[in-house]
Amino acid sequence: MRLSMDQIVNAVCLNMAERYEVPVTSVEVELVYEEDQGFSAEVWIQGRQRILIEANLKEAIMRYMLTEYDQRVYPSQITLDVEDEMWADIS
Repeated sequence: MRLSMDQIVNAVCLNMAERYEVPVTSVEVELVYEEDQGFSAEVWIQGRQRILIEANLKEAIMRYMLTEYDQRVYPSQITLDVEDEMWADIS
């Protein structure tokens, strides 16, 4: 299964909204890929910025897969990749 960039953003928004007990609409996400740093995300919640690393993105994807698709996946099954935009392959 492949998750699009929009689905990854949704996963992070839902995860952060639940974690910080705020409405999903108050969470903004920008996915980032840098060759030397890898995958990350800049997240703004009620005006405060947070930086998520790849492990945090995989955690959000795991929760998203469980709640939206009723599938339990593990970090080792998630591969993040990027060309024109980011995506996640779930094996």
